Amino acid sequence: MEFVSLEKLPKEQKIKLLRALGYDSDGQFVLDSSGNRVRDKYTDDEVTLTNMLLFPGSTVVLDNNPLSIAEYLEEHPDAF
Repeated sequence: MEFVSLEKLPKEQKIKLLRALGYDSDGQFVLDSSGNRVRDKYTDDEVTLTNMLLFPGSTVVLDNNPLSIAEYLEEHPDAF
């Protein structure tokens, strides 16, 4: 499994990736299929394009912060 950083991807590529996963973007925020801003499952922060995180094999979009990462890994211990 190869990890790829989303930080350096151009905005257009991030939006294409989100659309392939059933999400969208207004150019700043990640949007769900209904056009609502996606909120991080663990912190309730709105997820932005510049700070979105996707774990390999998952379609859950999170905010890239230590708490969300730790909570996700605790919830999915066999993910890696």
